[in-house]
Amino acid sequence: AHGKEVEFADGTYPGDYLIAVGEALKEKVGDAYLGQGEEVWLSDVRDFATAKMMELIREDLALLGVKMDVFFSEKSLYGTGRIEAALADLEAKGLIYEGVLEPPKGKTPEDWEPREQTLFKSTEHGDDVDRPVKKSDGAWTYFAPDIAYHYDKVTRGFDQLIDVFGADHGGYVKRMKAAVSALSGGRVPLDIKLTQLVKLFKNGEPFKMSKRAGTFITLRDVVDEVGADVTRFVMLTRKNDAPLDFDFDKVMEQSRENPVFYVQYAHARVASVLRKAAEAGIEPSDAALQGADLSGLTHEAELTLAKKLAEWPRLVEIAARTHEPHRIAFYLNELASDFHALWNRGNEETQLRFLQEGDAAATLAKIALPRATAVVISAGLGILGVTPAQEMR
Repeated sequence: AHGKEVEFADGTYPGDYLIAVGEALKEKVGDAYLGQGEEVWLSDVRDFATAKMMELIREDLALLGVKMDVFFSEKSLYGTGRIEAALADLEAKGLIYEGVLEPPKGKTPEDWEPREQTLFKSTEHGDDVDRPVKKSDGAWTYFAPDIAYHYDKVTRGFDQLIDVFGADHGGYVKRMKAAVSALSGGRVPLDIKLTQLVKLFKNGEPFKMSKRAGTFITLRDVVDEVGADVTRFVMLTRKNDAPLDFDFDKVMEQSRENPVFYVQYAHARVASVLRKAAEAGIEPSDAALQGADLSGLTHEAELTLAKKLAEWPRLVEIAARTHEPHRIAFYLNELASDFHALWNRGNEETQLRFLQEGDAAATLAKIALPRATAVVISAGLGILGVTPAQEMR
């Protein structure tokens, strides 16, 4: 920001988006830190940069339609007595003790030595081994503030907790579940979702979108490329613990291979049917459609679509209970497939067409199916946070 030459040593991070942070810092402090040692500026720069990164995160999430009610900083737990309070709760339950752990299973590290530590009896709540909460030098382990965070949630009255971890934290699951079980007396369930990384592809090759973000790609980069609706839908087409290959070519093409287009196209086709019915002098209001005689809908393709629609309430219940929104995306794709199949059959068989010329009663009955399809697609996309399309361009 001051026009100085900077040499990046190994291990430093050269992300271009940090340039704006540096310029904002210059605007705040001028040249006060130039030529000064870390002891002068490190604490201020760390706080300033952290605030700017949180600003960036909030902006990127807002772009995707995600709003966090509370951002909780681990730093806020230190020096406040909250970690001590959480461990005091466990100690009162006889779950904290001083002891020495066995060496790690398998090959013992050369630098391993038996040390007395403050331990949590996590084995009493389903863990494989007891876990240290305080090191032999008196410093907290990483696990201690995590216990305190969940203690905060339990004492605030939450009766169901969900944690989202990276896949490399799989070894943390049992100890965290044990901690919540101990803190809540077994009353509060903890569901931990392990998430895999997303790999970006274009033209069949791994895709690095820009140098702006250094060695990683921000959410904003993806949303700028394909839009918020496509990003949300594609991210939700996989269970959280399954790897996702985000192919920019596929999500932009207009084909069945693109689940976003396929579902949106079904909703747009229904909107087209309703417009054409209105142009033909038939008022396809929901009140009129609810009163339609559906006894004439007997073809296999019509019944297949009706049966798929009937699955919707139960499907939503299962997705909610299991915390698996990808079930919604899968279902919408299957529903769209059944709808498009009926549409295509209507191109060949006149009795399956939604608009039955000269027969308003039959037309209302035929239109009831696509209208119901649109209602469910709209509801499903609403759950996924995606806007349904009225027409495709």
